[in-house]
Amino acid sequence: MFVIVGIAMGIGMAASQNHAIMPAHAHLNLLGWVSLFLFGIYYERRPALDTSRLALMQVGLWSAGTIVLTVAVAAIHLGYPAADPIAAVASLVVLAAMFLFAYFVFRPAASIAPGRPVRVTPAE
Repeated sequence: MFVIVGIAMGIGMAASQNHAIMPAHAHLNLLGWVSLFLFGIYYERRPALDTSRLALMQVGLWSAGTIVLTVAVAAIHLGYPAADPIAAVASLVVLAAMFLFAYFVFRPAASIAPGRPVRVTPAE
C-alpha cells in the first residue's frame, strides 16, 4: 500500500506541476516501501523472528510512524508549520522502531531461537 500511495503522490505532483510534497513522497517511498521490504527479507531469513510478536510490534510502530511522518512532512511543505512537532514525534517513533530492529540484528543468534541449532550466516 505504501508504494502505491507513493507512486500516486508522484503522479499527482507530475500532473499538477506542483512538487511541494516531494519530501513527503520521498519519506513514504524510502520508509514505507524500501525499509519495510528490507525488514521483510531479514525476518524471512530468521524464521524465529518472522513469527515473533516483538517483530510484529516493530513493523507496526514503523508503519504507524511512517504514516504520521509522511502526512506531517507533507503538511509542513504545504505551509502548515504547526505540523512540525507532529513530524518530530513521528520521527522518534520511527527511530524507536529502528532501535528495536537493530536489537534483532545485533543480539546473539543463540538468543533468537533458544534450544534450536544456531545457523550463523556471514551477516552475523
